Amino acid sequence: MISNKYVEEYRQLYKDDKIKLNKERMQLFDWLDKNILNDDDLYFDEEKIENFIRFCEKWYFPLEPFQKFIIAFIFLYHRETQLRVFKEFFLTMGRGAGKNGLISALSHFFISPLYDVENYDISIIANSEQQAMRSFDDVYNTIDKHQLDKQFVNGRAQIRGKNNHSILRAMTSNANTKDGGREGAVIFDEIHEFANQKTVGVLMSGLGKVPDSRVIYIGTNGYVRGGFFDSLMDRAHMTLNGEFDDTTFFPFICKLDDKDEVKDSDMWEKANPMLSKPRGKYAAGLFEEIESDYKRLTFDESAREEFMTKRMNFPEKSLAHSIATIEELKATKQKVPDLEHSSCIAGLDYATLRDFAAVGLLFRNGDEYIWKGHSFVRKDFVDRVYAYSEKGAHEKQRFAPIKKWEDEGWLTVIDEPSMSPYHIIQWLDSMREHYDIQKVIADNYRMDLIRPILEEYGFEYEILRNPRSLHGLLAPRITDAFANHRINFGDNDMMRWYTNNVVVQHKNGNVVYDKEENVRRKTDGFHAFLHAMYRADEIEEVNVDSFLDMIDNIDF
Repeated sequence: MISNKYVEEYRQLYKDDKIKLNKERMQLFDWLDKNILNDDDLYFDEEKIENFIRFCEKWYFPLEPFQKFIIAFIFLYHRETQLRVFKEFFLTMGRGAGKNGLISALSHFFISPLYDVENYDISIIANSEQQAMRSFDDVYNTIDKHQLDKQFVNGRAQIRGKNNHSILRAMTSNANTKDGGREGAVIFDEIHEFANQKTVGVLMSGLGKVPDSRVIYIGTNGYVRGGFFDSLMDRAHMTLNGEFDDTTFFPFICKLDDKDEVKDSDMWEKANPMLSKPRGKYAAGLFEEIESDYKRLTFDESAREEFMTKRMNFPEKSLAHSIATIEELKATKQKVPDLEHSSCIAGLDYATLRDFAAVGLLFRNGDEYIWKGHSFVRKDFVDRVYAYSEKGAHEKQRFAPIKKWEDEGWLTVIDEPSMSPYHIIQWLDSMREHYDIQKVIADNYRMDLIRPILEEYGFEYEILRNPRSLHGLLAPRITDAFANHRINFGDNDMMRWYTNNVVVQHKNGNVVYDKEENVRRKTDGFHAFLHAMYRADEIEEVNVDSFLDMIDNIDF
């Protein structure tokens, strides 16, 4: 067994009940014992570890036990090859835990004379320039304040270490214009804003040209589901559970284990290890600030989602306002069975001509509801709101990855001054080649435009005169279906986005499914689904091919 005093000190704090850990950190301890610390061919570079700690505490701040624990594994090496063990570090914890501060000190250390790898360039990547510059500015200001010009060339575009010729840069994410260089380390900040792997993959492509390449992902959970952050969490859980063999990936996850733990302030350190006792001046002030935020929830329940997501690293919509939990939304990603020639009910939402319209087919498979949906969006609108036509549109996805969903076939971009209803009806007509559409359900908005086209194409249809009045009737069915994982959206992440944007309002004793935000966070696809659910009981669960086979086998 190999050991390091800072690793053992942190583990001993837990054994002595002096700190509280969440499930993932307890799993990390076990995983390290089984896969890393039992390997005598590895070693901790004690000199580098001590040099970094002294460097950080001299020029930046005192390190907490959890930070020293992480640093020890950054400088863990193979004896034979002298290569570092962990290539990727995933550090996620509540806001205020010092993630950026640690990255600032580490980036500075890598370009200092204390780190002996030549040309070990570091790139700090974030979606916004302001965020990307945060740690860079920390290093710049430290060099400037302490007049460290003998060791560093301090610039606003880059900072260069004179001894090892390493360069620190900050940049925004844009996979279409950034090629991987010759980085020694790439640091991705605020990773909850990265919608997919593309930028990460491009910028990691330059690694390996310099010894001891590393990738560090830092951030707190966010509101984009199914994005890069979720994929990292899935990878971490599979690694810690032993389902995926990856001994180059170090996941340090701090979060609540259960939403009810937020009621006990002693549990907050599970999400933010900076709050472990005894607390220094910074941690005491941080605790006071978080406690003040929590007390305000008594008078402002709408702030709970932000508090749970950013402070507790536990994304949760208030049950009073959400239509489905994060886990329930993830559960809608299921394999879709063969539905060829199956019966279905169509639903559509065409409330506006200027932005989005949605349509889809609802199938039944026993107790399961299967939704096959498609959306139409106006180019001018998605250009203005989602930067659809700009270079790097795949990465401008804070609110919706329109380009990605277009490439995957979940939507069609229409370049028209207003959206023609023919697009919707013609899509339905094309679906007739594969499915038995029994009826089309739509609300009363724009039906003066939709009705004659439905009749032209020979569709049976039903108009919902006051769809909002039906929300209360449908709410028990919708809630039960999500809770019991009986809704199947397949691979359609756009439907999960639509659904995540819905808030449940209680108005005059009635349930109303409303928008969380009017411009960027659309709900059209969910309302098309909701309209079809109104007549879900009428879907004939008979496959036409099976029915014809049955007829053929009857001896008349």
